[in-house]
Amino acid sequence: MKHYFKQSVYLSVVIITVLLSAILSGCKDDDENVVPKETGTVTDIDNNTYSTVKIGNQWWMAEDLKVTKYRNGQAIPKRQADSLQWSSDSVGAYCEVINNNQQLVGLFYNWHTINNPLQIAPEGWHIPNDEEWKTMESFLGMSSDEINKEGWRGTNEGDKLKIAAPLGWSIYGTVWGTNESGFAAYALGCRMFNGGWGEPGLFATGFWWTSSEYSLTTSSYRYLDKKQSSIFRDHASKQYGFAIRCVKD
Repeated sequence: MKHYFKQSVYLSVVIITVLLSAILSGCKDDDENVVPKETGTVTDIDNNTYSTVKIGNQWWMAEDLKVTKYRNGQAIPKRQADSLQWSSDSVGAYCEVINNNQQLVGLFYNWHTINNPLQIAPEGWHIPNDEEWKTMESFLGMSSDEINKEGWRGTNEGDKLKIAAPLGWSIYGTVWGTNESGFAAYALGCRMFNGGWGEPGLFATGFWWTSSEYSLTTSSYRYLDKKQSSIFRDHASKQYGFAIRCVKD
């Protein structure tokens, strides 16, 4: 009886060991089959170096633009405190985004900086138009039925753009940033067309310009929200202050 019991225990241990080995082996194979993201860097005229990532067949900046000069070295006007200066600018301007600890966390630009012939993007890069954003969104899984709509579109493509939770965004229900794309979007809010500041801002919303003009006074943009997993597409006054990403030529 004792001999039989020892054999049974031995066989049980062997079976468990084999099963664990198979599970671990399977996990290892899955990890080995994951294709790592292609990444790189690009440097602007201010000597800021940005991380870049390949999403589908496009190369995107994985950080928001923070340059204060055009490509030729000419300074972009800073319009920080004066709401009238901000709301009336028609050639291009930027402002600083300051957090509650009085730290600089980013820059907003009005759309006129994008349209300025001096060019704000680093050499070899440009501001993506609406179609280039849609190309990325399609790669992330947005359906052809959704992609040309305005308003909230898609399913979880927005979460794939957000920096991996819990960084950068306030947690809301089951909405959870994964940064599957490598885009690493942070929630910095926006500046209003009249010079005021959007509420809620930090950790709640994020806005990015496209280069596509919609009318004489409005242009296309993208918007992410802490309460939404999808991506908002619409057009807004060119006087708004949004973040900018660049895509490679």
